[in-house]
Amino acid sequence: MLFIPLWQRILVVLAIVLGVLFALPNLFYERVERANDARAQIAEGITSPEIEAEAALWPSWLPSGLVPLGLDLRGGAHLLAEVQVADVYAKRLDALWPDLRDALAAERATLGFVQREEGPSDRLLIRIGEPAGVQRAVEIVRGLARPVASLTGSGASDIEVRADGTLLTVTLSEAERAATDDRTMQAALEVVRNRIDEAGTREPTIIRQGSDRILVQVPGVGSAQEVKDLIGATAQLTFHQVLRTTTDATADPGAGHILLPDAEQPGLYYVLDRVPVVTGEQLVDAQPSFDQNGRPAVTFRFDPQGARAFGDYTAAHIGEPFAIVLDNEVLSAPVIQSAIPGGSGIITGSFTIEQATALAIQLRAGALPADLVFLEERTIGPELGRDSIEAGQNAALVAGLLVILFMIASYGSFGVVAVIALLINIVLIFASLSILGATLTLPGIAGIVLTMGQAVDANVLIYERMREELRRGATPFKAVQEGFSKALSAIVDANVTTFLIAGIMYFVGAGPVRGFAVTLAIGVITTMITGVFVTRFLIALWFSRTRPKTIVV
Repeated sequence: MLFIPLWQRILVVLAIVLGVLFALPNLFYERVERANDARAQIAEGITSPEIEAEAALWPSWLPSGLVPLGLDLRGGAHLLAEVQVADVYAKRLDALWPDLRDALAAERATLGFVQREEGPSDRLLIRIGEPAGVQRAVEIVRGLARPVASLTGSGASDIEVRADGTLLTVTLSEAERAATDDRTMQAALEVVRNRIDEAGTREPTIIRQGSDRILVQVPGVGSAQEVKDLIGATAQLTFHQVLRTTTDATADPGAGHILLPDAEQPGLYYVLDRVPVVTGEQLVDAQPSFDQNGRPAVTFRFDPQGARAFGDYTAAHIGEPFAIVLDNEVLSAPVIQSAIPGGSGIITGSFTIEQATALAIQLRAGALPADLVFLEERTIGPELGRDSIEAGQNAALVAGLLVILFMIASYGSFGVVAVIALLINIVLIFASLSILGATLTLPGIAGIVLTMGQAVDANVLIYERMREELRRGATPFKAVQEGFSKALSAIVDANVTTFLIAGIMYFVGAGPVRGFAVTLAIGVITTMITGVFVTRFLIALWFSRTRPKTIVV
């Protein structure tokens, strides 16, 4: 066991050197963080002497990865939001209505008149004129049903229809509702993540909790309200046909139509076709800009499908008003002067530069598929984070000092070897966290402290085996060799079971439990490296230089 091939020695030395290099930036956290921020600005084309000076705070040839600090260490915002998944049912049925209307109208001779009636948001009510045509109408509606996307091939349809006299009630099937809920949650997670990432915040935690909730934790922001302002706005951009205007806020728009207020003129309302011509989901880009009068605005561009629909509609409705709607308010309703090919345009209004920038971010990130209701919000101040870091550092230092004193007192010079291996272990843990980008939390610090005990536990097993061999009269070389050989199985068993437990904690647990599991799992791996290979390398190096006749463990 003490004979170590050259390639293994090279790997051990290389692992130690790389560990030191990747862990080093964390000793100069604020300096490296400022340098990274400055380099990110330079990469975006923003430069100045001050920014260049900030970028030079840390050499570019050295690793610059940092261990991201969690909310409890850095301070920031904690939000728990509930996604109103039921809102999407109404949108799905609204989108289905034009196809149903056209299919039913094609057989008006059999069905009579076809009109939509007002009803609950999760139901589409359709009245036909001829009672004798009810069965045929039901067949037509069922003919437009499609397999549920997540259950293709199972025979489940996305809609259900039932008749009550001449009134047809169309609803989403249970299977489609479940699939819609899942798609809505996935889309909401992606939109929230995109909005926070676009804003440049650092290392957010955005995860799904339960069937309809999203947990958002953003370190480094001043308040939870900042995050709410960023992700809470729905930013649903749609373009609608204008049917008429009114000053009556209680006017009945009629079935299939909606009544929306003007964003800038109180008392003015628009009656619009409920189904939009194009939506913000077809946007491919949105940027803050200025209109021809130098006022802040937002330019946008559609994808090919949206551009085609936008161009066809404007070509067919020259001379008619066309409403630009954002979050259920009409920003403007300009009269179409000519066809607008190319699928690009501009949104004007009473924007500040900051509002135009925020709107562009929201539109680029996409519209939230449903509203969010914030159930829980907390702001953790940076002072509390600093206190947590100091408390964690003190706990780690005290634990480390006690472990060092115990090992040296118990095993003498071999204890010194174990202490060196322990220090290398901690370095490798921080290097691993930096490389993986794993967030360090207060429970994560507890995991590191626990790893200190586990790391020297491997050395204790080895050294106690060595003592047993020496009592039996073995030579120093034989005692060390047998110590490593016979303790290896126990070390592997203990660390494998600990790693499995850490894995279970990570996949089953949430929040603090996962933070503890991450550092514990990384610590298990680094303990195997340092407790066995690094310790064996150091002792083998000492044996090859001193060749002792006797040893004391």
